[in-house]
Amino acid sequence: MPDHIIKTIDIAAPIAKVWDALIDHEKFGAWFLVALDQPFAVGQGSTGHMTYPGYEHFPWQSRTVAIEPMTRFAFEWPATGGDEDAIRNGVPEWTLVEFRLEPTAGGTRLTVTESGFDHVPEPRRASVLRSNDGGWAEQVQNIRRYVEG
Repeated sequence: MPDHIIKTIDIAAPIAKVWDALIDHEKFGAWFLVALDQPFAVGQGSTGHMTYPGYEHFPWQSRTVAIEPMTRFAFEWPATGGDEDAIRNGVPEWTLVEFRLEPTAGGTRLTVTESGFDHVPEPRRASVLRSNDGGWAEQVQNIRRYVEG
């Protein structure tokens, strides 16, 4: 079983525009469908709640790991996979989410990698991987629509 998820998408927009959609917490919230309480800052936590229909009661929690302008944004978050019991009870395992940007002839290539699933015990690991894999497939489309829109 893999211990990571990788999703790559080409976006017809300059890196600066994609970067802004990632790093500005309100713009991030608009495409990710989350209301964040404060801006992202390295070494700081971030809280909020999902605004995705049907998931509004799910909390958001993350810790910003890296902000490397126009190149890489990374945070850690709990490996819940949308499991309401895990969200309510809190989970000790966190995964790392990295957004990497590269210029392309037509704009920007965004690669999202989530890693660290090997720390999540079974049987929850398979469920979290499956849930998050589907979630990232949707989220890369969301950011592309938001930025190109």
